[in-house]
Amino acid sequence: MSAGTGLAQQRDISAAAYEAPRSPAAVTFRRFRRHKLAVVSAVFLCTLFVISIFAPLFAPHDPNQQDLQLAQFGQPANPQMGHFLGSDQLGRDVLSRLIHGSRVSLLVGFVATGVAIVIGTCLGAIAGYSGRWVDMLIMRVADMMLAFPPLLFLMAMLVAIPRTALNIAIVIGIIGWMNVARLVRAEFLTLRTREYTEAARAIGVSPTSIMFRELLPNAMGPVIVAATLGIPTAILAESTLSFLGFGIQPPLASWGNMLEPAWSQMRDHNAWWMGLFPGLAIALTVLAFNFVGDGIRDALDPRSRLD
Repeated sequence: MSAGTGLAQQRDISAAAYEAPRSPAAVTFRRFRRHKLAVVSAVFLCTLFVISIFAPLFAPHDPNQQDLQLAQFGQPANPQMGHFLGSDQLGRDVLSRLIHGSRVSLLVGFVATGVAIVIGTCLGAIAGYSGRWVDMLIMRVADMMLAFPPLLFLMAMLVAIPRTALNIAIVIGIIGWMNVARLVRAEFLTLRTREYTEAARAIGVSPTSIMFRELLPNAMGPVIVAATLGIPTAILAESTLSFLGFGIQPPLASWGNMLEPAWSQMRDHNAWWMGLFPGLAIALTVLAFNFVGDGIRDALDPRSRLD
C-alpha cells in the first residue's frame, strides 16, 4: 500500500471520528427508512390522507346523487365509463362514496385513538407512579372493562346517543384505553426507580411534574407504537358497527355502511364490486397502518437489526 493511499485512509478515519453525532430523531428516521414495507405503507397512507382531505376534488360525482336510470329496478350498474367502480342499488357512484367514506373512516380512527391515548396515558402514568391502592384500583377497572365483549359494549353505548362520526369515535376511544394504560404503567414502574427520578424528588419537584415532564417523554416509544396500531383497530370497529347498522347512518358514506347492502346485492345481482372495493379499502388501510406501526416499533427499538 502506497504512502498516499495510507494517508487518504487515515484522513477518512479521522473525518468519520470527528463527524457530528446524529440526533435521535435522525437515527430513528434512518432506521425507519430501512423498513421497506413501512415506507411503502407510509406513502400509501399519505396519498389516502390527501384524497380524503380533498375528496370533493377527486370524487367524480356527488356521493349521495341517485341515478335510477343507471340502476334500473334496483339492480346495481356494472363498472363502466363514468362510473369506474360501478354503482350501488340506488344508482350512487361507488368510487365517489368510497372517496368520501375515507374521510369518515380516517376521522373515526384518529379521534378514537387520540381519546384512547389521552385516557390510557394519564391513567397508566398515575397507576405506575403512585402504586399501592391507586395502581390496584385503576388496573382492576381496566380488567373489568376488558372482561366485557367490546362489540356488545359499543352497541349498548351507541343506542343511547346520536350516531354521528364524532360520537362513535369518542365511544370507541373510551373503551380502548386499557391496553395503553397497561403499557404506560409498565414503563413507569421501571422509570420511577431511576436516579433522575430520585433526584427530582429530592429537590422537591411535584409528583405531577415528575410524571408528565420527566418520566412521560421517556415512555413515549410504546405509546407512539400503540397509537399507530390503534388506528386500524378503530377503523375496523367503526366498519363493523356500520355494517351491523349501529354505526354511521346513511346517506353519509363510510366504508362500513357501504358493505351493509353489499352482501344482499352480491347474492341477488352478482354485484361483486359493491363488496370488493370497500372491503379492499379497509383491508389495505388496516394493513398499511400495521406495517407503519411495525416500522416505528423497530426504529425505536435499539435491539432490532435495521442498522
